[in-house]
Amino acid sequence: MCRHFQQRWLPALAALATIVFAGPAALGQAAPQTAPQNPAPAAMETPTPELSPVPAAVLPLRPIDTVIQTASTPEEVGDAFMSHQRYQAAIEAYRKGPNNSPDLWNKMGIAYQLMFNQADASRCYQTSLRLNAKDPRVLNNLGTIYDSQKQYGSAERMYRKALKLDAKSALIYKNLGTNLLAQRKYKKGWEMYKMALGIDPNIFKSNASPRVQNPASIEERGAMNYYMAKGCVRAGMNDCAIDYLRMALNEGFTNPKKIEADAEFASLRGMPAFQQLLAEQKVQ
Repeated sequence: MCRHFQQRWLPALAALATIVFAGPAALGQAAPQTAPQNPAPAAMETPTPELSPVPAAVLPLRPIDTVIQTASTPEEVGDAFMSHQRYQAAIEAYRKGPNNSPDLWNKMGIAYQLMFNQADASRCYQTSLRLNAKDPRVLNNLGTIYDSQKQYGSAERMYRKALKLDAKSALIYKNLGTNLLAQRKYKKGWEMYKMALGIDPNIFKSNASPRVQNPASIEERGAMNYYMAKGCVRAGMNDCAIDYLRMALNEGFTNPKKIEADAEFASLRGMPAFQQLLAEQKVQ
């Protein structure tokens, strides 16, 4: 696979990505892992729903013990633990904050979700929404819970509610696109991907947001990979588009003839790797 794909995509798609705080690498130390260390299923190579980033507390990039000593609020302590992937400790810190804070309930929900505890994550998101029903980030996050449970209709409703409140969120458009593809609404899903790209041409390159497991079937994953390849082409990521096309072909969603006829892939036709991919499939 292309170097960019390996460096940028596979770490983010393998189970769950680190939340968008200052990561352990910046602190020069290994990250303690609280979440279960299960091997990532093959489905994780497909597009996955993304949680809305949580604003990081303004904390110095120092070892966790030093940061906690200088933190002035339970929220800052929780944020510090989140940056070190110590999710259970973060939850305990957030619980010491005000129980009428929708932001804290949302952060607790993310921590639970990163520990694969969907029930408590959903409870926290719903509590956050009872306190503030108009937060598109929380609506998006609740949508990812429904997606992971294959409740695609409920997830779609959450994403559309979120977009009514934030029509400029490339992340929510991307999540809705993935959701629609999982429902086999391929044209509508691709339209959402294009909307996401129109807002943020780098949306398919970003791995800052934590991602949640996509339980799609093999056929659905093939469709997602095919349309993700289109998105990569539009983002100028031709090598990675070829990688996604290879997965779509292997999953039986498409064939070389269909790919050659698709105008979206016209820019790939002069690439030796693209021609080799099609030739390999034709031989099979």
